[in-house]
Amino acid sequence: MAGGTPAPVEIPADLPAPLVPLAWLLGTWEGAGVSGFPGQEEARFGQEVVFSHDGRPVLSYVSRTWLLDEDGTPGEPLTTETGYWRPLDGLGLEVLLAHPDGVVEAYLGEVDGAKVEMRTDVVVATESPKDHPGYSAGHRLYGRVEGDLMWVYELAAQDQPLAPVMSARLKRV
Repeated sequence: MAGGTPAPVEIPADLPAPLVPLAWLLGTWEGAGVSGFPGQEEARFGQEVVFSHDGRPVLSYVSRTWLLDEDGTPGEPLTTETGYWRPLDGLGLEVLLAHPDGVVEAYLGEVDGAKVEMRTDVVVATESPKDHPGYSAGHRLYGRVEGDLMWVYELAAQDQPLAPVMSARLKRV
């Protein structure tokens, strides 16, 4: 609803109880954001994120991003993330993400209403991940704002402290 109250969160009848606090994430989200790695020019990107479940108490997650030109036309692919979001006891959360550039991240976080905040517990990289050289830590914040999914990603790499590198606002489709 444009300008109105966001639609209430629908909880599927087959949703396992541990996933209820994450029900607001379910579905397909699309939108745009900005990326600006330290030392690189800021760029606009498009994104599609899908959160789903198969009846087990874990969310499947897939994110695809691509560059946008000045007119908003999709261009070359940037990256894809795939993984799983698994609730822990209480409102804790474990998130495992794999990237095609040779990085795997394990996050620990918490769910607070329509907000998820998480930090890397472990980062594993193959010999030469070109997109994240020297990547050592990450911090992510996701939230439902006015019915949209907003998120920000902070990255620590090459002996630099955590710094915001990507953010986006996505609409449910």
